[in-house]
Amino acid sequence: MFQQDISNFLVYLKSAHTSQKYLKNCYIQNQIQDPEKRSYQNCYRFLYYLEHGQAFYQSGIKSDIVIKPILFFYGMVHLLKACLLTKRPDYPENTAMLSHGVSTRKLKKQQYAFLNDEIKIQHKGLFPYFSKYLFEVNQLPFQKINMNQLLAAIPELNDLFMHHRGSGKLTKIGYLKESILTFDSSLLDSYHITETNFINKLTNYLVGIESNLNDKDKIMITLSKPLSPSSKGPFFFHASEEAFYFPKSRHYFSTSHEVMNHYLLLYNLSMISRYETEWWGDLLHTLPTEDYPFIQQFLTVTSTKVPTLLGYFLLKQHKD
Repeated sequence: MFQQDISNFLVYLKSAHTSQKYLKNCYIQNQIQDPEKRSYQNCYRFLYYLEHGQAFYQSGIKSDIVIKPILFFYGMVHLLKACLLTKRPDYPENTAMLSHGVSTRKLKKQQYAFLNDEIKIQHKGLFPYFSKYLFEVNQLPFQKINMNQLLAAIPELNDLFMHHRGSGKLTKIGYLKESILTFDSSLLDSYHITETNFINKLTNYLVGIESNLNDKDKIMITLSKPLSPSSKGPFFFHASEEAFYFPKSRHYFSTSHEVMNHYLLLYNLSMISRYETEWWGDLLHTLPTEDYPFIQQFLTVTSTKVPTLLGYFLLKQHKD
């Protein structure tokens, strides 16, 4: 039902008339001057960003894995720009906004492992820009981060981590539209924290909570308002289960939004597939390391997860 609502709404936006009407309402909500004029100026650009982004994803799903990262990355970029137009009608305000906003190191030819590779964040460009204006991440929680940590924050990959590493990096804590979150008390040991301090830590990321301290094995949190699929970390949404997950240890604790993780992973993979063709070819044809199942599963998940999350971002503004 959740994903069907998003699909139906994206169909609704497939005209200049409905896109203009939608943008006008967004601009009124965000108290942007001249909403009528701005919405007419941007409706075709908005419409084409959505159309082209969806076309990249559809092509990527049908294509060989060799080029999937490139198609998914540029599909994501187009969808992000459509979302930005709902908040920032003058985007891009300057040419600095046109860069990707991230960089990767030169890959080592010998003993290179994708899961250990790092990506660096730049001060300007699309990544810090959309993180701030779409997801209210004003101060990025990291300057550089490795692929293993990014993958670990994607709930749909939790089972894969369990098979390969003996333990998933996330734990399920609740479901969409429900107001109760349940944390296993064993989390206190991995976070090296008392129950009271753990609850206090959660209050930084949740509004209006009540806790139940009577159960020795569980920590129950009652919310005044259920979590949303657009919630930032440390709560991560599993789309097909319609459930929320939380990091099992503080090593994987993150306050970034999952869309940010997908962007960094796809950027790195798209660069590898374009410029490190020998390593990429060996990975795909000889399957030498555990990198392959993680990359393959991630590409399967991201092909639908990012359009779902960004589609929900657009739908949520329509409903607000």
